[in-house]
Amino acid sequence: MKYLIALLFSFGFCQFITAQTHSTEQFPVFPECKMSTVSQQEACFYNTLQNFVYTNFKVPQSVTDKNFKGSVIALFEVDTTGTFKVLYADAPYPELSEETKRVFSLLPKIEPSKYDGRSSYSKYSIKIAIPLVKPAVFGAPVVMDQGNKNAVIDPKSESKEYESVVYKKFDNPQYKSSLNIPFTHAVYSEFDPSLNQVGTNNHTASKPYVYTEVTKYQDLEATYKKNLLNKQSWFGRKLWNEHLIALQGDIYWFTMDPIFDFRLGKDFSSETVDNTFVNTRGINVQGGLGEQLFFTTSIFESQGRFADYYNEYAESIRPAGGNPAIIPGIGIAKDFKTDAYDFPSADANLMFAPAKFINLQLGYGRNFIGDGYRSLFTGDAASPYPYFKINTTFWKIKYTNTYMWLKDVRPEATDDLDGTYGSKYMANHYLSWNVSKRFNVGLFESVVWTDTNGRGFDMSFVNPIIFFRSVEFSSSSKSGNATLGFASKYKWNSRVNLYGQFFLDEFSLDDMKAGNKSWKNKFAYQLGAKYYDAFKVKNLMLQSEFNLVRPYTYSHSNVITNYGHNNQSMAHPWGANFYELALIGRYYKGRWFANTKFTYGVKGFDFEKPADGVSVPYSNYGGDIYRTYEADRYAETGVKVGQGNKTNLLIADLQAGYVVNPAMNLKIFGNLIYRNFDPTAEVSSETLVITRRSTTWFSIGLRSDLFNWYYDF
Repeated sequence: MKYLIALLFSFGFCQFITAQTHSTEQFPVFPECKMSTVSQQEACFYNTLQNFVYTNFKVPQSVTDKNFKGSVIALFEVDTTGTFKVLYADAPYPELSEETKRVFSLLPKIEPSKYDGRSSYSKYSIKIAIPLVKPAVFGAPVVMDQGNKNAVIDPKSESKEYESVVYKKFDNPQYKSSLNIPFTHAVYSEFDPSLNQVGTNNHTASKPYVYTEVTKYQDLEATYKKNLLNKQSWFGRKLWNEHLIALQGDIYWFTMDPIFDFRLGKDFSSETVDNTFVNTRGINVQGGLGEQLFFTTSIFESQGRFADYYNEYAESIRPAGGNPAIIPGIGIAKDFKTDAYDFPSADANLMFAPAKFINLQLGYGRNFIGDGYRSLFTGDAASPYPYFKINTTFWKIKYTNTYMWLKDVRPEATDDLDGTYGSKYMANHYLSWNVSKRFNVGLFESVVWTDTNGRGFDMSFVNPIIFFRSVEFSSSSKSGNATLGFASKYKWNSRVNLYGQFFLDEFSLDDMKAGNKSWKNKFAYQLGAKYYDAFKVKNLMLQSEFNLVRPYTYSHSNVITNYGHNNQSMAHPWGANFYELALIGRYYKGRWFANTKFTYGVKGFDFEKPADGVSVPYSNYGGDIYRTYEADRYAETGVKVGQGNKTNLLIADLQAGYVVNPAMNLKIFGNLIYRNFDPTAEVSSETLVITRRSTTWFSIGLRSDLFNWYYDF
């Protein structure tokens, strides 16, 4: 064990010292260093301490008699009173440990570290060479002895290069980086008001944001420091304030945190489930190399059981091959024991920013386009997927190109021989233009295609400035599923924003003129408003949003080129043939938060599929985007939203809690969901389960909030 500790703390040779400070802005100051400038205080502290130890340390005679050659590793702190205290001394002999403590007890009280002008604790380590060696001046370059190239190498010689690596204090460099901010509606609502002030020249639709996009308008580091708790112990700071592991050097930084999602709940309407739970363990790593390259990755291992309605939905979208379910937004699940699921997952992003106006991202995760709670273009309710994204920002424009690799996991899209799932690809263009200091417009286009005729990733769709419709028709109108969209946002004032989206899948002008409500007019629209600091209550955000998607929207003539991934919609999680009204409120004060959401909607489902061999038509009412619109279409005209198995949905969701650790966004919370699901007819089949049910689901938990969980299905 002691050798492991020595490895962790041996950052120098002889008496070379490194520090792990508590994000302090000023090093402890010896009397001899009071005349030093701020930039000189670090070196002055190190040099003064090294010289003091070298002068006062007396190697015990018993150690000298044994001709010992090695070192002592001492971990120590300087507390808020300026007193030195040895926390641990790793030495092969007790006499050396005692001598180390004796020497540190001789040190005078000094001026402690300062954090925002307040005295703060700081922790350091020192390596003391035995026999004693006169310390080198801290910060002096290491001179390598070139010697005679033909000389025989001394087997006891060691290079000084490894031990000369210097660690700097960790000063939260992520806030100055181009790293993605994990996208959750609750977190983003905290800086949404700053980004949406009248007169700002930013672009808020394409998410996730990177830190540099946000810190221009809101000082995230200052917000973080403002909410720090006064914790002096290492355990207290790591639990309540800091990353578990945080390292920083001259050109790099790195953090590592555990991921937790522990939830326990009760579905009071269930007759089969005693309790619900989620048990997630994972790890999140992020960092940067230089000012252009950044990375983050999260790995999750989870087991869980949910409310009945959620379990039924997860099992209704299960993949081919025998696995029991797909957890919405996560991925394919395996059986866990007899009545729960095992669902591993992972997210990753590699960001390269070669210039201020462009960044390139290679990732495995989710994306979102829009200013609302939902997106009709690209939402984040589907499982993670591989993607490549280009963000280009200049003048009053931001242009986002995203290329995605998706899967169709249904039996009809799965290879019969080897069981591999169907592959398809999606390419999106989104151009955001600030027309004025109040008005923004966005132009969107997307195409989905599959690996037909061995075409693979069709390079025809790669050009970032091409119109997908022209490529689709030049290759055959059925070579891909091309769609268009228009978005807008108007800043009524700095506290009220209006936003909307219009998504066009297919359109027939003649049918529109005829007013016959043709199935061909496949479109969707969104209207919404946000009210910041509502009714002059600071940090209270109110939001209302209406979404409507006509039947057959997002589906396609080809069985695989629908607008979906892993049996989930890539846009709104309800698919098509519905309208929805959502009323949302979010409030926070310091680390406390509360969110509430009320949703009412009407959706048209299909009725039960006839048994095999029964010749009764299985009508497609346009709500299932995974059914081709050319098969068993219910009607040519007279098509309306909610047709088919009309279902009324009412969902109320209340959540409140406390941010335990803002560095890793660890939250403790309580959550109450009420859901009333009232269909015209109940359906129970392999791929569609519609049960009339009223659900009351209560949960408490501790969660690292890194992505959005959606329960409003």
